[in-house]
Amino acid sequence: MAHTETDITADLIRDLLRDQHPDLADRPLELGARGWDNQLWRLGDDLAVRLPWATPAADALLRKEHAWVPALARRLPLRVPVPQRLGEPSERFPRPWIVTTWVRGTPADRAPATSAVEAADALAAFLTALHRPAPADAPVGRGRGGSPTEYADGFARHLASATEAGLIPDPDAVRAVWEDAVTAPDWPGPAVWLHADLHPANILTAEGTFCGVIDFGDLCAGDPACDLAAAWTLLPDGAADLFLDAYRPVPDAATIRRARGWALLRALACLLIGEAGRQGRPGGKPTWGPPAQATLRRLIATHHR
Repeated sequence: MAHTETDITADLIRDLLRDQHPDLADRPLELGARGWDNQLWRLGDDLAVRLPWATPAADALLRKEHAWVPALARRLPLRVPVPQRLGEPSERFPRPWIVTTWVRGTPADRAPATSAVEAADALAAFLTALHRPAPADAPVGRGRGGSPTEYADGFARHLASATEAGLIPDPDAVRAVWEDAVTAPDWPGPAVWLHADLHPANILTAEGTFCGVIDFGDLCAGDPACDLAAAWTLLPDGAADLFLDAYRPVPDAATIRRARGWALLRALACLLIGEAGRQGRPGGKPTWGPPAQATLRRLIATHHR
């Protein structure tokens, strides 16, 4: 992570709004979260401002959300942050930024889903609605949406790092899940719309189930298995089968195997980010570790079940 040289403050955001969207400038403003790519500031009761702050790629990701999410959001059964305004680079802030709707809820890395049936049904309905064939000019994923076999080097690095850090008690069991995933046949169907970043910090909960999905910066087209990994990364124990039964079309065995590989990749990455947070290192997020451990436990426990 390389933080922007501009110090993002409430005064800066208010000045940006006065310059480009003055009708919003007098609304109450407070910091909501510092994410991987962007900072999120709540703007009044129903809006939010997102500004890139920590990665060079964030500018393009925000523009992508502004271009594609409004049309997709109309068919989605869970609330999502719908872009309302675009802020262009200026002397005050040299990067684009957006104003979106505010989505209420608590990130699942802090408040996991606990109602298995309700959460499985909500997630299945959301992904069934999202996973429609994407147009030819849909965005290409940044390391998302292809076959897990394309990410073998990343898997090996992450597993080695996590094992060395003492986070993986049984590396062979983890490798067995991975080998099963990468030997599955590739996706034969059309590329479908993907969220492509469904880790627990990007889905919101209320009363034990899911109520919203945020951060569509990795929106792209590809293999639905990339998103179906959420069956193991987001749902409580024992709910994956409920989700897979409710999702349409019902995924075949090969898709489920690839999805488990994607879940493993995501769990290892989040495990390392969580450990970095536990140790106070830059870019670390301590709340990401426990969900990642739970994902690994579920994947290993259900291998070849």
